Formats: sequence, structure tokens, C-alpha cells
Amino acid sequence: MINGKKIAIVGSGSWATAIAKMLLFNASHISWYIRNPETIDYLRKFHHNPKYISSVYFDISRISFCNDLEKVISESEILIFAIPSAFLKELLSGYEFDLNNKLVVSAIKGIIPEYNQTVAEFFNRHYAVPFNHIGVITGPCHAEEVAQERLSYLTIASRDKKQARYLASCLESRFIKTVISDDIYGIEYAAVLKNIISIAAGICHGLGYGDNFQAVLISNAMREIKRFLDYTYPRGRAINSSAYLGDLLVTAYSQFSRNRAFGVMIGKGYSVRSVTLEMNMIAEGYYGTRCIKEINKGHNIDLPITDTVYRILYEGLSPVIEIKLLIERLA
Repeated sequence: MINGKKIAIVGSGSWATAIAKMLLFNASHISWYIRNPETIDYLRKFHHNPKYISSVYFDISRISFCNDLEKVISESEILIFAIPSAFLKELLSGYEFDLNNKLVVSAIKGIIPEYNQTVAEFFNRHYAVPFNHIGVITGPCHAEEVAQERLSYLTIASRDKKQARYLASCLESRFIKTVISDDIYGIEYAAVLKNIISIAAGICHGLGYGDNFQAVLISNAMREIKRFLDYTYPRGRAINSSAYLGDLLVTAYSQFSRNRAFGVMIGKGYSVRSVTLEMNMIAEGYYGTRCIKEINKGHNIDLPITDTVYRILYEGLSPVIEIKLLIERLA
């Protein structure tokens, strides 16, 4: 319990594990939904996640593990979802949840493929969760560095600033700094777009392009993200802040970025199928590319990097040729 509020994490991957670590700096107890009972058994016996950032040791006396999603949701006041966006609809299907008066928090930097909706839009439209009861956790913050307790910054977004501040207080520690925002739309779509850009950066690296070109690619990418956000949801936002530019930079450059790793393999000549089979984690940018392409059909915003990644991933066109064509569009 954190100041009397019951908080639960849904998911068992690296980011869910990192969030559990962050919460337990401030919480006396949390609930943790993990679908696989074998993973729960392993955690109870060995006190660490068998598959993801296994260096993190947990005091399991402070965690209620459960693979009954209805039970976890009914007994919690704050729900933090940290699973791949492609699996969220399937996870929730078949249940009738009462999410009234709960704070639903997305730690998912992706988009729901079946609906071309962000997580906040999905919960609002399909589960009638008001936007002021929805939060978003984002920022240039890789789970691996959280495990190492390296200084990291998170942005907590909610239309209710009081709720954002409360959630921020749950996650802060000596190595986690927090900032709050009310730009749920901008932060979620920027996160989707930066994953696509990261795939592009990885493709270019795989093709042998160096740091000089990567700098040009990322500066153009920031303008591409700004064009999309300004057209679809114009408002005053500090696009060069850590929630937007910072998150883009770390995803495009970091050794821990699965989207960049996905792109590197594509640039080296692997097929999309081969890459998806070889990686044991989801690259959100793969799904995001198609979703943003479909969303943009109604807007016709100039998104040359996104369009290039789409042609490579979904139309099977040559990365060598497509990146050469993209180069002529960049400035």
C-alpha cells in the first residue's frame, strides 16, 4: 500500500520488472499480475524474474503475485499496464471489468494494432475510462539502467495533475527523477513515432551509415514528430523536453533499444519474419509503423521517415534503395 492506495502491475517483461523495482522503493506492498504461473513460482522461489533483468532481487514478502486478472483489477485502485500493445486487447478480452474510480496507467509505448488507438484512447473508448482517470508513464528510461540504478528521468502524464503528482511520488527515488505533464495525446503519439524512427536508425546503422548521418536523421525525425502532433492535436508543448526529444534520442541510439536492434537486423539483410522469430522481445515500432501509416491516410502529413520504414517492413522493398531515396528528402 502506498499512502492507503492499492497498486498493481500487469505484465512480466523487463519494463514491468523495472516498475516493480521502482515502486518498492516507496511501497510497503504491491500486487503483480503475471500470466504464466511458472514465472510466479520461479519468482517466489528465487526472488528474481527468470527472463527479464534477472539481476533485480525482490523481497517477495512485499508482493502479492497473481495470475487471476479479474481479482487483481477488482482489488486494486491503481493499475499499471506494462505489456506489449499488440497483446493488450487479447489480455482483456472475455472479461467485464469495472474500472470506475480506478487510475488506469499505461507504461506501454505502443499502439493497439486492431484499432489504431493509443492505450489511453483504447481504455477511454472501449472501457469508458475518463481521460482524467488515465495516466501515462514515459521518458528516456530503459529498464536495464533502472536495474543498474543509473540516474533516469520519467514523465508522468495525466489530465488530473494531482493524480500525476501522486503517481510520480510512487516512482521517485534517489536514481529516478520525475516530471509531470497533462499532454497525454502528445506523449503517447510521440512514443509511437519515436519507435518507428528508432527502427529507421537501426536500419541505417545496419547498412553502414555513421554518426554524422544519424544526427541528420534524428533532427529530421524530430521535425516529423512535431508535424504529426501539431497537425493532429495542436497545443503548446515543449517538444525538445525529455518526454519527446529525450525519449527519441535514447531509443534511437541506445544499445538497450529493441526497436533499434530490430532495425539493425533488417539493415543487415534479415527478413522481418527472421527478426521477429529471433528477438525474444517485441519491437513496438513494427506495429506502430503500420498504424501510423493508416492513421495518416486521413491527414496526408509529410512523414518521409515513417513512410520509408513502412515500405521496407510491409512492402518488402530494399532497405538500400529506400534509405538512398530518403537521403534526398532530408536536410
